[in-house]
Amino acid sequence: METAVITPQLLEKAMSYEQYLNLIDTLLKEEKTTGTNHSPNMIHYARLNQQRMKKWDKTGKLQPELVQALQNLPTAQHWLVLTEGWCGDAAQNIPFLAKMAAVNPEKISLKLILRDENLEVMDAYLTNGGRSIPKLVSLKQAGFNELGTWGPRPAKVQQMVLDYKQNPTVPQDEFVESVHAWYAKDKGQEIQQEFIRLLQQWQ
Repeated sequence: METAVITPQLLEKAMSYEQYLNLIDTLLKEEKTTGTNHSPNMIHYARLNQQRMKKWDKTGKLQPELVQALQNLPTAQHWLVLTEGWCGDAAQNIPFLAKMAAVNPEKISLKLILRDENLEVMDAYLTNGGRSIPKLVSLKQAGFNELGTWGPRPAKVQQMVLDYKQNPTVPQDEFVESVHAWYAKDKGQEIQQEFIRLLQQWQ
């Protein structure tokens, strides 16, 4: 289906991954993050996320099977990601999306927009009624037809979050720590397995 909220003009204004990293760096130097909440807590999250992204940029490795799928992609795609600098799930996953796009820049154009500045787009891609990020929307470069979506996190973590919401057995801080421990152990393997399957569906 064709999407009305994502336009060529929107993609033109959207950021590259490098521009996104630079924006976060610049804001943190001013003791700010993206969005309107610049509380010490939010700045703390943004700093942690900056470190997480730099870690995965440096150490993240793509699986050979995924690299092959990306190299052989028949359909040129726009990947538009809704994100914010303070979002932990975004920091854990977007570096891997950037690595994927970099494998085949002729066929994958990765762009990022901030959720809170683009609520009309966000509200077209809610998860269980919530404005959960990161959210990736894949579109055909020719004709802008929507191919599919991914996000806000790998299915295994999403299930952890849903289970916790239904039955919060530990304090939230402790749960969030357990989520980031999962990411640290997984090293981007789960998101890659999901994309091996999704790329076939998005032909």
